[in-house]
Amino acid sequence: MVRTEQFRRSATPVLEILALGGVYYASAWCGLLEEVRIAGAVVTPLWPPTGVALSCLLFFGIRIWPGIALGTFLVVVTLSPLHAADFGIIVGNTLAPVCAYLMLRRVGFRVELDRLRDGVLLVALGALGGMLVSATLGSGSLWATGSLPSSGFWPTWAAWWAGDAMGVLVVAPVLLAFRSPRVLRDIRHYRWAEAAALLAASVAVSVLATRSSLALLFLVFPLIVWAALRFQLAGAAPCVLLVSVQAIIAATGGLGPFAHQSLLQSMVNLQALNGSAALTALLLAAVVTEQNGIRRRIEQACRELAEVVDRLAPGESGRQWPPPEGEDG
Repeated sequence: MVRTEQFRRSATPVLEILALGGVYYASAWCGLLEEVRIAGAVVTPLWPPTGVALSCLLFFGIRIWPGIALGTFLVVVTLSPLHAADFGIIVGNTLAPVCAYLMLRRVGFRVELDRLRDGVLLVALGALGGMLVSATLGSGSLWATGSLPSSGFWPTWAAWWAGDAMGVLVVAPVLLAFRSPRVLRDIRHYRWAEAAALLAASVAVSVLATRSSLALLFLVFPLIVWAALRFQLAGAAPCVLLVSVQAIIAATGGLGPFAHQSLLQSMVNLQALNGSAALTALLLAAVVTEQNGIRRRIEQACRELAEVVDRLAPGESGRQWPPPEGEDG
């Protein structure tokens, strides 16, 4: 019995590492479906593995970091034979979410994202700050080995950093929001109809906005606000993911508002849309969640105070307050 328990404890971290490597690899191929080439380097407008890796570190701890390296290695060797620059890419892709995780833990980040400061920290440290590591080491390795000309370093670096940062901003909130099945159970029955209407509207509007030749991309923001106000992160995060996927398909295919634009123009407009949508959803959902939490704590304090008053002076808690004019409080 003791040996079985010891084996289970030792096998669990290994299984978690292998699982993370597999999920990382699968999510990478989802990102590579819409890859672009900048200065000869393959980059993606949205790199989902960064969001997957950071979320798993926040869930399970630093001990599963080898799974990130394993997943990155599998992606690299699948795409092409292993080169010297690939080792820098593997190190960078592993260190970036690890550094982001350590910074978030250092400042007291909470995975519930129930405070505005948590949303700001995920943006500043998790996405914008942490992903500087992968972009710098990856682009630097390609340049140092001669695979990337000097003139292409900064365009590649910028595209790499933006894609990794968008992976955190778009994918991580979805995983954090649905970290437990309880999120869906907490939605009251009568609100499922509203959730279905929100989903249908999000699909229709995102397709229209990203396929129409008119400049209608701004139409997605009322939907994101609706989702954040009514369903907080559980509604806003999937809405942003849906909009982002539709926009990426349109941008890489030269459709709708991205038609007749150069690759650089398309990528700039795309990342501006994705970043603005993700920031709006994340921060607004955090504000609403924080306010709801404050209201619940105030209501709980009022109930506890009423119970205390009932014990000290039975019946007094039910008196009208404030008292009518002419009566003493």
